[in-house]
Amino acid sequence: MRKWLWILALAVAVVTTGYAQSLRQLPANGKLGELTGQQQPYPLLQIDNNVLRLAPGGRIYDQHNRTIVHGALPGSATVLFVQDMNGDISRVYILRADELEQIRQRQP
Repeated sequence: MRKWLWILALAVAVVTTGYAQSLRQLPANGKLGELTGQQQPYPLLQIDNNVLRLAPGGRIYDQHNRTIVHGALPGSATVLFVQDMNGDISRVYILRADELEQIRQRQP
């Protein structure tokens, strides 16, 4: 009986650890936009009706918080992006539905 309790406790620990790792901290100063992927050549991105430049060293994160390259952008996605002081995009986060809902609840 104790063996099964240990296995159950271990399974719960693994599941909760995996869930906690899937949560990510999104920047508070980010702006929401609709990305139209692969319409523009690298290093340009089209967000809403604006064509913006990806900053040198800029990162694009997918829904699982993995970095992706410009060529792997989806056809369209809702994103949260951060611009640097030059107006270039330093970070782009492709949002999951739960993250989008959370951001929309934060905004006035």
